[in-house]
Amino acid sequence: VQLQASGGGLVQAGGSMRLSCTASGRIFRITDMAWYRQGPGIQRDLVAVINGQGTTDYGNSVKGRFAISRDNGKNTVHLEMNSLKPEDSGVYYCRTDLRAQAGGRERTYWGQGTQVTVSS
Repeated sequence: VQLQASGGGLVQAGGSMRLSCTASGRIFRITDMAWYRQGPGIQRDLVAVINGQGTTDYGNSVKGRFAISRDNGKNTVHLEMNSLKPEDSGVYYCRTDLRAQAGGRERTYWGQGTQVTVSS
């Protein structure tokens, strides 16, 4: 299983950006899909998560500005980021929990990370 993230880059404060992450390989069922952010010298923090039923949760700093969604048919999760602030900068990682086969054990997979830089 591989996760391929895309959509990072440089944006001015107040702008918007969309990140996407697609899982490929042997996949039976995906449960949670999530985005994390890691700034220089700090831990990787949860930004947003969406479960298989579409229930979402967000980190306090992004509530009301970011929106997570998923396309189950394409095994893809999106993160729509609006009203971006310089403190939103960091490397964004996607995470997926899935079973590769029926009855198999659920495992966690991480994408390679994509850099988001918000200039002031």
